[in-house]
Amino acid sequence: MSTNVQAQTQSIFDELAARQTWRFKHIVYIALIGAFLAWCADGVNLRPREVFNAVPIIADYFGRMWPPKWGFVEAIWKPSIETIYVALWGNVIATIVGLPLGILAASTVTQSRILRGGAMGILNVFRSISELIWAILFVAAVGLGPFPGALALGMNYGGILGRLYAEAIENVDKGPIEAMEATGASKLQVIMFAILPQAMPQFVTYNLYWFEVGVRSATVLGMVGAGGIGFELITSIRLFEWREVGVILLFILGMVTIIDMTSTYIRGRLY
Repeated sequence: MSTNVQAQTQSIFDELAARQTWRFKHIVYIALIGAFLAWCADGVNLRPREVFNAVPIIADYFGRMWPPKWGFVEAIWKPSIETIYVALWGNVIATIVGLPLGILAASTVTQSRILRGGAMGILNVFRSISELIWAILFVAAVGLGPFPGALALGMNYGGILGRLYAEAIENVDKGPIEAMEATGASKLQVIMFAILPQAMPQFVTYNLYWFEVGVRSATVLGMVGAGGIGFELITSIRLFEWREVGVILLFILGMVTIIDMTSTYIRGRLY
C-alpha cells in the first residue's frame, strides 16, 4: 500500500516538475521574442509618439474628403469596372500559371524531386516578386493600360495560388488515388478523376479570396500606369482634390464589400 502511495506521490512531483519546466521554457521563449522585436523596432526607427501626433493630420485629410464630390462619379465609373477586369483576368492568368506548376510541385503527383524542386522554385520566384514590381516591368514591356496590370497579378498570384494548390493536392484522401492506380489508370486519369474533384472546392475558395485581394491590389497598380481606378486616385491626390479622393475611396470600399459578400455566399454553397 505504501509503495502505491509513494508511486502516486512521485508521479505528482514529476508532473509538477514537468509543468514548471514547460512554464520556464515558454517564459524564455517570450523573453527572446520580446528582445528580438525590440531589436527590430530599433532597426525600423519605431516612434509610437509620432504616430499619435499624426492622427490629427490624418483626420484632417479625411475631413477634407467630406462631403464627397458626387459629380466625379461619371469620371471614375469606367476605371472602376476596369479595375474589376484587371483583378478578374489576373486571377484567370494566375490559375493558368499556378495550376500546372502546383500539380508538379505536389508530392502526391510528382515523385521526382528534381521536377518538384523545379516547379517549387518557379513558384517561389513568381511570388517573391511583388505585383507592383511585376506591373512596372510589364508596363515597360507592353505599355500603359490594364493589360500589364492583369499580367502582373497573374504572375504574382500564380506563384501564390500554385503553392496553395500543391498543398491542397497533397492533403486529399489517398484512397481514391490508390484505387485508381490499382486498376491501372494513367497518371493523367488519376489527376483528373481522383485528385482534382477532391481539391476543387479548395481551389475555388483560394481563387475567390485572391480575387478579392486582386481588386484592392489593382487599385495600387493603377498608380504605376497599369490601368484601373488607381490612376484616378493618384491624380486626385497629386492635385489635392480631396473630395474626389473621398468618392474614389468609397467606390473601392463598395466594390470590395460586394465582392466579399458574393464570395462568402459562394463559399457557403460549396461546403
